[in-house]
Amino acid sequence: MKSIGKFASVALVAAFTASSPAQASPQGWQTASDIGVYSLMAVSIGLPLVERDTNGALQAAGSIGAASLIATGLKETFPKTRPDGSDRKSFPSGHTSNAFAAAASLTERQGLAVGIPALAVAGFVGLARVEGKKHYWSDVAVGAGIGSLAGFLITRKHPDARRSALYPWGDTKSAGFTYATRF
Repeated sequence: MKSIGKFASVALVAAFTASSPAQASPQGWQTASDIGVYSLMAVSIGLPLVERDTNGALQAAGSIGAASLIATGLKETFPKTRPDGSDRKSFPSGHTSNAFAAAASLTERQGLAVGIPALAVAGFVGLARVEGKKHYWSDVAVGAGIGSLAGFLITRKHPDARRSALYPWGDTKSAGFTYATRF
């Protein structure tokens, strides 16, 4: 399971690198956001399937589905013109909500080794939607919130997942953080 998780981390970073827009044009950013979100969704559902974790795949799909439904409902309820003027479906960002739902599911089910790169890719998707002139920062922030909530509320930690924690500490001379994990 460790090697698959490492592979998923590498795949997410590769998707992130490949999706970086070759040229700083709105179309390049839009294509990059498409690659990022679809890669995240595929990995969040596909990785658990490869590991024979059907519950994880179903939870990831449910998280993405819930985020998509909520974002679509809000788009219809609160029509807002996109920065490029193409339509009135700017609020909230559906790409960002799906990306963060997938990333949150990966974080919950696979742990931080896969979750941190996934969240970085999700953040890139949000940036790309703004740079691609499809959304305002407020649209992306709400989309990220919707996706994160859906992912973290619907997805449960894998029963075999390592337990890890980040503990703050301090005394009169210094302060810092300690990371602890169970092997």
